[in-house]
Amino acid sequence: MLDLLPVPTAIASVVSGAVVFDTVNIAFRAAGFAAREGRAALLNEIGDQILVFLLSGDTRRRMALRLGDAVDSRHYDVTLARREESAGTPRCIMSLVDQTPEQRTETSLRREMNTDSLTGLPNRTGFGDLVEERVATGDRARYAVLAINLDRFSRVNACMGSLSGDELLISVARRFKGVLRSSDVLARTGGDEFAVLLGLRDGADDALHAATRLQQALIQPFQLSDFTIRVECSIGIALAEDSDAEAEDVIRHAQFAVKRSKRTGQTEVYRPHLFDIVRSQFSIETQLRHALEARQLHLAFQPICDLSNGRISSFEALARWRTAEGENISPVDFIPVAEESGLIVPLGRWAMDEAARTLSDWDRMAGGDCGARMAVNLSAVQLQRDNVEAMFAEVLAQHQLSGHRFTIELTESAFVVDPDRTLRTMLALKEMGAQIAMDDFGTGYSNLAYLQKLPIDKLKIDRSFITGMLADRDKVAIVRAILSLAQALGLRTTAEGIETQELEHTLVALGCAFGQGYFYSRPIDADAAYALLLARNA
Repeated sequence: MLDLLPVPTAIASVVSGAVVFDTVNIAFRAAGFAAREGRAALLNEIGDQILVFLLSGDTRRRMALRLGDAVDSRHYDVTLARREESAGTPRCIMSLVDQTPEQRTETSLRREMNTDSLTGLPNRTGFGDLVEERVATGDRARYAVLAINLDRFSRVNACMGSLSGDELLISVARRFKGVLRSSDVLARTGGDEFAVLLGLRDGADDALHAATRLQQALIQPFQLSDFTIRVECSIGIALAEDSDAEAEDVIRHAQFAVKRSKRTGQTEVYRPHLFDIVRSQFSIETQLRHALEARQLHLAFQPICDLSNGRISSFEALARWRTAEGENISPVDFIPVAEESGLIVPLGRWAMDEAARTLSDWDRMAGGDCGARMAVNLSAVQLQRDNVEAMFAEVLAQHQLSGHRFTIELTESAFVVDPDRTLRTMLALKEMGAQIAMDDFGTGYSNLAYLQKLPIDKLKIDRSFITGMLADRDKVAIVRAILSLAQALGLRTTAEGIETQELEHTLVALGCAFGQGYFYSRPIDADAAYALLLARNA
């Protein structure tokens, strides 16, 4: 009956403390498991495990068996089932199911899943598995992950097509492979992204030297069709010793570092405190999104005074945020996050609407024009992403205000990103009556050509030039030069950061028209601002 079984099968028993096969079937012999010198070769592989089973109280057990070397191995699913003992001798029947075809198919599929089809390198999944294996060794101090991002690669695809882009990627991979050690692992983890699992012999310096070699590998231009293409890359490094994080965390840290590298233009090594800053910014973004929906923000108003008579000519509307827990979040923290995330568009729309609503309320309380303008900041990001003209017209109509009651303050960066669009927007705003002020003049690009080409009405001199001006001749010279330039171009000027009467008198003597700062008032709420307007302009 045993010979009829379709799989290699044998009956094993314990004789004198050793396992022997009492009976084997034809398939068992055909598979090469027959006895040699009285002992089946198979017992050399699993004899000890069979013995443990026979001496245990178990009735059934399964195990995996691999025979041969890595190149030509065979895989079996082994089942042991206890049989009735004969004369007190423990016995079992063993059957082996050949799973080699399935294993080879699975291995092939896994290899395909973990390999980039274009370059033949490990892909994102395969690279993650390799880093996971390295992490499992527990020797964190001896490896690093490098994330590499090709700069402007998308332009190659856009201008020359995907086939040329693929050719470039293959060539880049070959060059990278050529400057790495045989023990290092290069992977393609995304469209224009590569990664390296790097063994460290001399610590962090190894990673920095490898980054230099990778960048130098791209110095020689690539020849694609009739074009000579120059490619550069940004590199971020994560040292596994920096953290007890898992493999996925180490890879993410390297990707964080490469994003910073794209901004700084140099190889960046991940530092936990920088990541903490980014996590904090992400938290602010989430909270800010909720705050906008829950209307937790408010405006504060700081007066801008006419230096010739001390009267308030306008108020600058400034966004302020107090969380539901009572924490005040500084604009220095949340405005940059709003610009990066795109939340500056709804934030800017809210600020414009709220400033107009406040001005309308003041007019109603005054029984007519309250005598003050409203200055509202417009972000360069909002200028690019929003239909500012339509938004401003809608606000004016909703609150029944004239455009001449508003000054739109733009920083110099707004004029640089897209000068043509900026010019069209400025002209449209001026047609509706608004005035345009260049905010923080002197701290940005300071391209004087903008003062000639763009319809600017006012220059706001940054507080960094005003603070401490009386004790610094250079600052006095700079302020005098700005005021002379503004006068020559017919522009009015506002000095920010006035904190003393002496500063006010000096600026008046130099020819400055308006002033803003703590000498007049800190930013205050709408009711206090209206009371201050009545008191100073009585």
